[in-house]
Amino acid sequence: MYQSVVRIFAHTQAPDYRCPWQAEPPEHSTGSGVIIGKGKILTGAHVVANATFLQVQKVSDPDKMIAEVEAINHDCDLALLTVRDPRFMQGVKPERLGPLPRLRDAVSVVGYPIGGEEISITEGVVSRIEVQRYSHSQRNLLAVTVDAAINEGNSGGPVFKDGRVAGIAFQSLVDAENIGEMVPSNLIRRFIEGTASGKPPTVPGLGLVMQRLESPLLRKRVGLGPKQSGLLVVGVEWGSSCFGHIEVGDAILSIDGHRVANNGTVQYEGRFRTGSEVLLGDHFVGDIIALRVLRGGQVRELKLELKPYVSLIPRSQYDMAPRYFVYAGIVFQPLSLDYLRTWPDWWEKAPSELLHHYHGGMRTKQREEVVVLTQVLADPISVGFEGLDNTTIARVSTGASRTPGRGIVPRNMKHFVELLEHAKSVIEIQVSDGSVLALDPAEAREANLRILERYHIRHDRSRDLAD
Repeated sequence: MYQSVVRIFAHTQAPDYRCPWQAEPPEHSTGSGVIIGKGKILTGAHVVANATFLQVQKVSDPDKMIAEVEAINHDCDLALLTVRDPRFMQGVKPERLGPLPRLRDAVSVVGYPIGGEEISITEGVVSRIEVQRYSHSQRNLLAVTVDAAINEGNSGGPVFKDGRVAGIAFQSLVDAENIGEMVPSNLIRRFIEGTASGKPPTVPGLGLVMQRLESPLLRKRVGLGPKQSGLLVVGVEWGSSCFGHIEVGDAILSIDGHRVANNGTVQYEGRFRTGSEVLLGDHFVGDIIALRVLRGGQVRELKLELKPYVSLIPRSQYDMAPRYFVYAGIVFQPLSLDYLRTWPDWWEKAPSELLHHYHGGMRTKQREEVVVLTQVLADPISVGFEGLDNTTIARVSTGASRTPGRGIVPRNMKHFVELLEHAKSVIEIQVSDGSVLALDPAEAREANLRILERYHIRHDRSRDLAD
């Protein structure tokens, strides 16, 4: 029984965003997965994120076999592994995907929870089907809540309904007992189809900040009629799917043929009322999606190409090294959720300015990223700058452009590095609290060599900035 369920042994090494030129110590963890094809294992992306070495073990075989990541979608927390050893499929029949379950359907969560070597089966029923925030990616996507325990090690394992895979267990609900969530089969099917056809392994985004229109007076001011409903656009992310197509003040009436209610929900598959973000899980980057928009009292039918999700502050990132630049012993990084997480209880303890950018910042043409001065490495050239860590870069002045209150606002990390490296005379870097760092380029280059050696830093910048 359940010969297709495997245990996954993951060796991982996460980057260190406090010292971005190095990595955290290696770690070892276990998770679960299910065989869905010849040598193919479906599991959670969080099980194999930042993996350096993977092994899998079948129920019927104590020997471990080496596995590799074939595809991974961190947005919807799914990964597809490949085992090349021909012995792996002996005595195993791959499982098939089932349909999206219904409320009160009986399900079984199968996997290898921490604390035992044998397979574990917990049973429950589907209690909720709606858009939830995925802890791995911070994206809002469709999830299925079940009242069956999903424990550490169990995660990544299959959830069965009527003998078919209805989902992949991916997180437990905080402050709730024996309640967990699974990635539903419709997202799994989309992930597998996309992998087979070479589609980008990501869920697209619209790039809109929207307000509910539950206020009758606000609806009237926007121009909605008695039989119309929708969401008010209050922001459009630069470079997103909707940039150049949707304007602030527009009302989104329908998305992908689904009427949007005043509370931001849609009727999905004719039986679930949930957040409109659910519709993005049905599409790939590059797909064309239809929007009905109210603008200036007129209804407009728009079609636009879906692009990857973008935001001013990147959400959780995996399988990539941090981006950084060390100049005169001063360390600069783009602000990201991963950097904010270097504070314990970051949502309360991280600097308020950085949290403000995270929660309310908008990506614009003038500012694609927020560059942060994260720390100052002690050296004679940086004396007096020690208290300026964790402030954002407001502007950079060089040469004749050095005028109080003036200068160039860096668009992104690459632009910031270019400003510093092309400077021929004294550089003034103004940070968000008004303080100024003055640096001589020739002295900075000379100081960097000794500082990098002293602090055992091999490169003064991340690879993406090397050019």
